[in-house]
Amino acid sequence: METLSKEQWEVYRSVVTFARNRSRRTTRGHCHLTGRYRGPAHSNCNLNYKNSFYIPIVFHNLSGYDAPFIIKEIATAYEGHIDVLPITKEKYISFTKPVDSTKDKNTNHFQIMDAGSFLSANLDKLALYLDKDKLKIVRSKFLTLSDEEFELVTRKGVFPYEYVDCVEKLNERCLPPRESFYSSSTSDTVSESDYAHAADVTDIFKNFRNSCVESYGLDPAHYYTLPGFTWDAMLKHTHVRFELFTNIDMAMFIERGIRGGLSQCSGKYVQANKYTRSYDSSKPSSYLMYYDVNNLYGWAMCQPLPYAEFRWVEDAANFGASAIAPDSSTGYILEVDLEYPQHVHDQHIDLPFCPTRDKPPGTREDKLLVTLYDKQLYVVHYRNLQQCELNTQFRTHAKNDFENNLYKLMNNAVFNKTMENVRNHVDVKLLTKWDGRYGA
Repeated sequence: METLSKEQWEVYRSVVTFARNRSRRTTRGHCHLTGRYRGPAHSNCNLNYKNSFYIPIVFHNLSGYDAPFIIKEIATAYEGHIDVLPITKEKYISFTKPVDSTKDKNTNHFQIMDAGSFLSANLDKLALYLDKDKLKIVRSKFLTLSDEEFELVTRKGVFPYEYVDCVEKLNERCLPPRESFYSSSTSDTVSESDYAHAADVTDIFKNFRNSCVESYGLDPAHYYTLPGFTWDAMLKHTHVRFELFTNIDMAMFIERGIRGGLSQCSGKYVQANKYTRSYDSSKPSSYLMYYDVNNLYGWAMCQPLPYAEFRWVEDAANFGASAIAPDSSTGYILEVDLEYPQHVHDQHIDLPFCPTRDKPPGTREDKLLVTLYDKQLYVVHYRNLQQCELNTQFRTHAKNDFENNLYKLMNNAVFNKTMENVRNHVDVKLLTKWDGRYGA
């Protein structure tokens, strides 16, 4: 390995001291072919480091707006085909295009991705979450501005979409008049304050990356979506090793127990009889109360979850579910027949237990139904992670709404990832050349 300079030694020693305080083993990361020093690194990271040939290019709302015209131009701009990660045939999460010779297996690629897959809010709202001291890139471009002037340039920008109807207008050297920002969808133009300001939103995704690296030690720029990122974060934090699931009967059995969650208002109309003008003293007092369960997904993911040693119960006839301790190290997924006793129907009328997916009368599609009917062959877990406790802790110490929402989404994304149905994935191929034939 090459000899370190004095400055490199000082940086390395400061990092090593910090790592020791956090019980992390740090070494001098270097290229194992050339011996070139890269910087301080964990021992495992240094041994497993590989060069990346993918250059991430981030757009916000790529799949909803930018993708169609960008992919049309980039398809023929460089040699090689485009690999797309689709949502549908028309909407793509990301697409990748080689920018060097395709004969070289280590050719560089543009990996164009959507920041909206991680940050679902609009840019204007995301910009409000950022503290001004974190706008380092924007600040470096406007060093001569006063604090008041800098405040004006750190808002989401506006664009005259209907005015720019040809390429020549993009070459104009001055800002179009305010009337040019008229939108037929709103029947109005932009406000004077919006017209006056400019914004650069590069720092939004950079700040998001910094938050993720600081919290999880992973860079979201190497992922396509938040669920994929948070799944790896969960594996990294919990060190869990999932058993490869190869029994198709078990897989289909468990899948029958995945039904979704209810979202409804059971009572169409209620009227309070207390503290209102229509209060009637001759009637019992009644109140309207709103309850919201916090961290519901996180709570569910913190329960004991199945991950290995799956097997069928051999003596199912003598199995007693009521005898299993709630904190048992072994869990059970059961297929049961349920009777709904008549005497509890009135008590459960607003929210019956055990929802099912069935076709309501007069419809062709399955819906999530809650009924007071008896159930046959109903699949249910006898009890519904460390990773979620970590995110809940991060939310407790979140400095702003941006971080609070991020860690909430991390919990929800892991929950949804555990029930992802890969049979719903689609495979899309894009053609850049066509010789006039149909079929193979």
